[in-house]
Amino acid sequence: MKLFIDGDAFPNLLKPIVLRAIEKQKIDTIVIANKKINIGSSNHIKYIIVNQGADEADHKIVEMLNIDDLVITADIPLADRTIEKNAHAIDHRGAMYTQDNIKQYLAIRNLMQDIRDSGEITKGPAAFSQKDAQQFANSLNSFLQKYNKN
Repeated sequence: MKLFIDGDAFPNLLKPIVLRAIEKQKIDTIVIANKKINIGSSNHIKYIIVNQGADEADHKIVEMLNIDDLVITADIPLADRTIEKNAHAIDHRGAMYTQDNIKQYLAIRNLMQDIRDSGEITKGPAAFSQKDAQQFANSLNSFLQKYNKN
């Protein structure tokens, strides 16, 4: 299994959590973004910067993705593409995207986009908090434990 991190808008609170997991589990990790970001220094991390443009990082992740890899992303369309390739996806707040729930997440995202496109002002997500980071850490740890048992 490889770990892919969608580096665009990756929360700083998650960087030490992910780095600890990478080092502890010795997970080959690829961080892909359209600008330089730094999760931390590790022999297990490779950084790739893609061209500027909508979805360039997403396209590169999907291109490199294999079955059972894990993607960390808050981008629901990327999570959908990940699930379609029989890989795994987790968002920044610890929600695991699965075959059973990804279409619902996508439908809600698309509905909210349609509402915003019609001129309606909607509230965005709540600010990212320490509680969100803890939930992410718990979900990542749970996934890695299950994955390592198989």
